[in-house]
Amino acid sequence: MRVLVDNLKEGCILTDDVLSKTNRPIMNKKTVLSEHLIDILKVFLVKEVDVEKTLVNGMPLLAPSTGSDKKSGLKPNEGGETFIDLFLQARQNFKREFISWQSGMQIDIAKLRTIIVPLIEQAEMTSSDIFNLHHYSTKAEYIYDHPLALGIISAFIAKKLNYSKGDITQIALAGCLSDCGMAKVSPTLLNKNTTLTVEEFEEIKKHPTYSYQMVKNSSLLKEATKIAILHHHERMDGSGYPFGEKANRIHPFAKILAVADSFHAMTSERIYKPKHSPFKVIEIINEELFGEFDITVLKALSSAIMNYSVGTKIRLSDGQAAEIIFVEEKNPARPLVKLLETDQILPLEKNRYLHIEEIIQ
Repeated sequence: MRVLVDNLKEGCILTDDVLSKTNRPIMNKKTVLSEHLIDILKVFLVKEVDVEKTLVNGMPLLAPSTGSDKKSGLKPNEGGETFIDLFLQARQNFKREFISWQSGMQIDIAKLRTIIVPLIEQAEMTSSDIFNLHHYSTKAEYIYDHPLALGIISAFIAKKLNYSKGDITQIALAGCLSDCGMAKVSPTLLNKNTTLTVEEFEEIKKHPTYSYQMVKNSSLLKEATKIAILHHHERMDGSGYPFGEKANRIHPFAKILAVADSFHAMTSERIYKPKHSPFKVIEIINEELFGEFDITVLKALSSAIMNYSVGTKIRLSDGQAAEIIFVEEKNPARPLVKLLETDQILPLEKNRYLHIEEIIQ
């Protein structure tokens, strides 16, 4: 929806770039607005902008539309809600469930299904949107963002790997429940805004075991789903936890969760770690973390993210807009690009200080 800048509230999400007199945007679409950023828009004399109907906290934006809305590129469902609308609303529902677990309540698997299933069904129609979830993850809400996003991304990978619909749902539930054991960890530790000590990290590493204990008696989860929850931090090379399992000793469901978990975590802004673009994360996983993840699962995720071709418009990590003019099959994350502002040809393979930030519509 398009609204006057004077009617914006903290937590509004831009659905279109805010342009200045040059080709460089003042602010990029998907930016979550703070009071400071709203003031910047006013300084640049911006009168109105396009934003989501839902605030980042999941509440509706109660502001009049100017009636000149631009298309956001997000496909709405029959109720007029986009995937992001559904995600932000679902996060608030998931947050209530997590808080109830912290107070000692048992997990209601049936209720959790009503939260995640509409999202993975909507994601089937707008699959590209799920790789923008990191834009809507905030430091304060990460503990609720992450499990929900993990369930969605895991389900997407499972679909790419041709799992049955029933297994896809179970994998999505495993993703949502993989961190339920965090409810048994001290809130002080969860909300710590500095690097964890060795002792504190050892406590955090107990959460897969806590999670398993919380779901092990559920009749609505397959045994494979429960094992996946327990194993989602195991790594192919044996460097994971809690058991240091290797390769074939790790359940296939867990291998999917492991990739989705690391991918979303590294693309999200957390209390003590910065975020990276999805394209940069795929590079890091392939190059720096090679051997930790199942190659088939990683390829399924990579192929979906790198699904661009010659002519695709992108934004680079320095803010410049560019057009892809050649894609090297062996290294799709670093194509040959042409800068839109200067027509300069730039091989990203030779300019390692730059990377693709996102695809622009």
